[in-house]
Amino acid sequence: MTSLSSETIKQQPKRIHWLKWLRRTHAWVGLWGAGLGLLFGISGFLLNHHIIMKIPAAHMEQSHIELALPAQPIADAKALAAWLQSQLNIAREPNRIMTEPEKTVTWAGQQHQQPASWRVDFHNPQHSISAEYWLGNSYVSVKRQDANTFAFLTRLHKGVGAGVGWVLLADTLAGGLVFLSLSGLLLWSRLHGSRLTMAGLGLT
Repeated sequence: MTSLSSETIKQQPKRIHWLKWLRRTHAWVGLWGAGLGLLFGISGFLLNHHIIMKIPAAHMEQSHIELALPAQPIADAKALAAWLQSQLNIAREPNRIMTEPEKTVTWAGQQHQQPASWRVDFHNPQHSISAEYWLGNSYVSVKRQDANTFAFLTRLHKGVGAGVGWVLLADTLAGGLVFLSLSGLLLWSRLHGSRLTMAGLGLT
């Protein structure tokens, strides 16, 4: 009994030191999570009211132009995307390039031959650009949407047009929440056997 008590006493400084480190790390991770959590909290609130009980805060201003094509024919949708990048000063790569082949459609009981079409989309959190071209036309229709501050936040929340860096940054919030939950349980238990057992049963 005496030897067990002395061993427990020796382990006390290690446990206290580990708890101090855990408490300090918990606080710093919580500070980081508070900043990102505020961003995702505000944008998540707006997204939650996107369809039902709408809050008219997020707004996308729309504009539309018809851009005349060059005299030399454009070979394919990828070439159209490159041409649009040079004409509209778009530095980023297209997020999506779609091609739809020529097909027969029925309209008002009559069959019509619909020409092939190309679609090119460029997105980032600030704005979106969508271009549509029907083969045979001498122009391409370009639609642009510019986000206000609240729409910008919601697009960041959804990762619209965001790169790998932003996705990994957002992942740190998810990882931080997991760490805060586990470290909070450990701090509550103070590493005592009975409390650790209760925490384990609760998680299970």
